[in-house]
Order: sequence, then structure tokens, then C-alpha cells
Amino acid sequence: MPSHMHLIYYPEPPTESTVAEARKQLHDHETQLDHLSFKIASAEEALAKIVADSKRAIQDLQREHHQLQEKIFLTKAYISPIRRLPNELLRQIFMFNFEEHPCCAWILAAVCSLWRRLALSVPKLWSKIRLNTTQSSSPDTIRLWLERSGDKVPLDIEIFLRVVGTSSEGSSRTRPVSPLSWSHQPPSPPPHYVLANPPGGTPIMLPPAHTPIIIPHSPTHHDSWSSSSPTSSRSPQSQRSIHWGHITVFYLIKQMHRWQRFVFRFDRQFLSISALKSIFGDAPILTEFEISCAEPVYLNEWTWLPSASPSSSIALTKLQSLMLHHVPFKWSSPIFKSNLRSLNLRALPSNHLPLDRILHMISSNPGLETLKLHFAVVLPSILPMLPTSLPRLRELAFGGHYHMSTLVDSLVLPALDVLNLDIEVRDPIEDTITNLLQRSNNPPISDLSVSYGGSSTSSLYYGPGGVVISWGFLTELNHLQSVSVGGTPLEPFLAALGPPDEDQTHWACPNLTSVSMKNCHPHSDGVARLVQLVEARNPDMGNPQMANGVAPVKLRHLELNDCASLGQDVVDWLKKRVDHVVCTEPPPYVRSP
Repeated sequence: MPSHMHLIYYPEPPTESTVAEARKQLHDHETQLDHLSFKIASAEEALAKIVADSKRAIQDLQREHHQLQEKIFLTKAYISPIRRLPNELLRQIFMFNFEEHPCCAWILAAVCSLWRRLALSVPKLWSKIRLNTTQSSSPDTIRLWLERSGDKVPLDIEIFLRVVGTSSEGSSRTRPVSPLSWSHQPPSPPPHYVLANPPGGTPIMLPPAHTPIIIPHSPTHHDSWSSSSPTSSRSPQSQRSIHWGHITVFYLIKQMHRWQRFVFRFDRQFLSISALKSIFGDAPILTEFEISCAEPVYLNEWTWLPSASPSSSIALTKLQSLMLHHVPFKWSSPIFKSNLRSLNLRALPSNHLPLDRILHMISSNPGLETLKLHFAVVLPSILPMLPTSLPRLRELAFGGHYHMSTLVDSLVLPALDVLNLDIEVRDPIEDTITNLLQRSNNPPISDLSVSYGGSSTSSLYYGPGGVVISWGFLTELNHLQSVSVGGTPLEPFLAALGPPDEDQTHWACPNLTSVSMKNCHPHSDGVARLVQLVEARNPDMGNPQMANGVAPVKLRHLELNDCASLGQDVVDWLKKRVDHVVCTEPPPYVRSP
């Protein structure tokens, strides 16, 4: 019966007796309700206790299950075949990995406690420092690395400093990036390098793509790696920026006797750059030394290793490779008299050297195999320029001031293979090239670049390569495989490489496989000349035309940067004939008001 039906037996309106009876019945119902509520609460409490007991039992079972899993895992690890390898053999495996991945120690030390102990017990695993950092990162990464390398193992050091914020003072504006190496710019983080103190706190390594990134043990210091805005000079990060170079160089200088390679690159001037002045002293096993900046900086002369006095007795008995970009140096420093095999200098604009002193640095190293020099300003020679023979030189790259062509005229290079000239020209550059080749008994050059880097475009009066009016010397370069030119009229260059005419007896550069052009402005038939060149060297059917019994090899690479508007149909046609085609349209001409 519904709960409200018991009221129908009471008369309406209520009487005193029915009201009294109703009140008695209400009291009985309330008593029953309290009793039922108590029973419900007791049942719920009992259920909660059962659930809690069950959960505790489940948790105990889960804990026991996890412990058993851990024991099984540890037991399997203990009985695994690699665990049975002797420590000596495991160290040898570490060294095999070290040869291919220089920074593998960071990953190996993070695998397990045994591997960590073994990795820390092999100083050579820590002897190759590959660090990509910022001036606001903690220098403790360098300190830790050096400590783990012991005190006897030779050090191979490469540090890439990315200068963030606006901390540089007086740095010049960034120059356009050249396709060649004259505009030396530290690249993006290369593989197998360590990033110092990213926003997680500890250094991480950049391993190959198939290898997981593992965070190694290292001092924890916060670093705003991705921050590009300058912070307050009172912040801890700014304080580290001020002192980073001094602390880092202090750690490195203490190990200078162990330097085998030392490479330090940075993209622009930073607050503690003067710390580099502390690099001075003996480095008896140093074979390669490089300090380079991607852009010119304004620095006073330093008393440091590349600016040492000629009377300084500095032990550099094994130095073979020297590269200095946009840092001070003196031509008379003992560092230039160590029988170098590779010399790469890009002088500061404030470094004004007479031509004969530049030649003195060259002649002091007759065993040079690679020579790359760029001087924005060169003074006329003081002493007579004597012919200098470099019998082993295979690669020559000169750029900058027009006097550098006079320096080329003083060299004899019988083994030359790669020639790169990016000089401000006042005289026909083809005469400089022809005379060099004739003087050197026509060495088999395979790679020629003329004003392709664009480093001399700052000249107000003389453009790079613009004076080249004849490419006839190309007919003598039978071994040439790659040619790159810039700033020269397009048609004469293409005509020289095209099929022989009635005045020619053979193809020019029959072994040519790569042609690159930049800022080579055409006239009316420039595009037609390009098509004729490709059609002649890469015919659609059959082999190229033979001349004097010789047919050219096919072009594999064709590149045109800011040369001519070819049209999509021409580009598509070129891509069908040449394996690799790169074409960038020149910027639109804007008529001045």
C-alpha cells in the first residue's frame, strides 16, 4: 500500500481523537526510521571496511607482484650474456663505440651503475669534448668533462658558442651568408655534440637520430637556452654571461699541455671575449688550433698565442693546422713558423698588413697543402716580393683586397687542385689565373671558383669577377670537374663551355660535371645560350658531339643563383637533362624615383 494511503481512514476534518492517534503513529514511524538509518549506516560502514581491507590486500599483492617483477628483471639482467663479459672486454667495446661517436661516454654512463663505473674509469672516453653552448650556460660542464678525462690523455676540444641576446658590444652588422666558407658561421648543433644546460638543467647529448636522448649526470644549473631577450644585469643568468668565458678558459688553459686539437667557434662578440687573451703558453702536442667568429668584431691587439712576440720560446712542435677568423694576430708570431700544412686566415678589417709580410707567413710554411686567406685591407709591399714555391699545396683560396692578386702572382703551385679567387679585381682576373697555371707548369685543377663567394661585393668601384672578359683559358683545363663563377656576364661564360666553334679544335673542360653561377646577369640570348650548353653536353639521345676525338662527360649539377628568369618551362626542361638543378630567380628590379 502506498505510504500516503493510510491517511484515507482518518475523517475530514480531523477530530481530537484522530489527531491523537495520528500523532502516536507519527512517533512510531520516526522511531522505525531512526532504527533503519542506523542499520543502513552500520551496513555501509561494514562494506567500507570490507572494501578497504580488499584494497589493502590488492595493494599488498601488487607490491609483491612488482617486487617479483623487479627480481625477475634483475635476475635476467644478471644472467644476460653481456653481463658475463669481462670488464676489460666491455671497455674495449666502449672504445669501439667511441671511435664513431665521440660523446658516447654521456650515454654509456647513464645505462647502469656498472657501465657508469666503467665509463668513468676510462679517461680516454672523455677526451673528445664536443660542446654546443651559450654564454649564459654553466661552465661546470667543461670542468666536469675535463675532470673525467684525467690528467694525461690528449684532449680533442671543439666548442661552439651561440651568443644569445644583445650582449655583444660594437659588433658589426651581419653580412650575407656566402655559399662558400668565407662567411664562416658556426652551424646548427652538429651530431654527437652536447648541449650545455638546456631548460631541464643538465647537459644532453645530440646522438644519431636512431639513438634515444639520455640525460647524463652533471651539475644542475638552469639555463634559458631558447631565450633571445636580454635579461637584467643583476640576474644570475646575466652574471654567468659576464664571466662564462673567463671561467671556461681558466679550466681549459690548465690543460693546455694536453691539447691535441682546440677548436672554438662563436657567432659574434660576447661579454667575456677578452678571456681568450689568456691562451698563451706551451702546447707540445697541439696539431690543430682554431678560433673563429662568424662576423668581424672590434678588438684591440691581444698578447696571446697568435700575437706572441717573435722572441717568445713557445713549444708548438706538432702544430699542422691553423685557422683564425676575425680575431687579432701578428704576422711575426711563432705560431706561423711551425711548418703548417693548413693555414686559414680571415683578418679583421683593422688588420692592415703589407703584402710582403703576408707572403712571409706563407713562405715560412713550405709544406702547406691548404691555404685560405682573406684580407679586407692590404698595404703595398715594403720589401720585394720573391717567388715562393709551395710544392705540396693542393687548395688555394684568396679573397678580399685587390692586392691579393699580386700575392697570387708570387706563388708557384705545381700540385694545385682547387683554386678559389674572390678578390676585388682591377686587372683582368683571367690573366692572374693563366699566369699562375703557366708558372706552375699547368697543374691538373679539378675545382675552380671565381668570385662565387660574394665576399668582395662591398667594393664601391670594382665588382667580383666583373672584369673577366675572356674565358679562353678554360680550354686548357682538361681536368676541371667543377666550376663556380659570380658577377660576370653570362653569355661569354656559357659560350666558352658550349660546343666548339670553327676556331676551336676541342671541347673546353671535357670532364666538367658541375657548373654553378651567381649574379651572372644575361643579355638577350643568355637563356638560349644556357639551353644550347645543356643540349650539347647532355643530349636527349646518343652521346655528345666529339671534337678532336674527345666527347665531354655529362653535366650532373647545374646551379643558377640570381642570374636570369628562366621560366618554368625551361627549368622543367633542364631538370630532365641534368640530375641536380638549383635555380633561384633574381630579385625584381625596382626603378628609383
